[in-house]
Amino acid sequence: MTPNTCKHPAGTFRPQVDRNRCEGKDECVRVCPFDVFETRRLTVAERSGMHMLSRWKAAVHGNRQAFAVRADRCEACGLCVKACPERAITLRLVGLGETA
Repeated sequence: MTPNTCKHPAGTFRPQVDRNRCEGKDECVRVCPFDVFETRRLTVAERSGMHMLSRWKAAVHGNRQAFAVRADRCEACGLCVKACPERAITLRLVGLGETA
């Protein structure tokens, strides 16, 4: 899919990254035509909210994970979902009164 074939206006869906699955491999960053994702190191607070096994897994991968820092740009093309080798990304419909 390309930006021209996406079927939803920006902000209709919000990409969510599962912190217990993401290994920060940057596939979502590479494929997203809307520059929604970035990878960065997890903060101490973010790591503390993870399961022990997930914290260990994150440490093995340099404590780097993907973040949907510009989720309001997402047009739900699904390229990030397909590209993620850990299946850590889902697209969630933004509810009434909620903003991306």
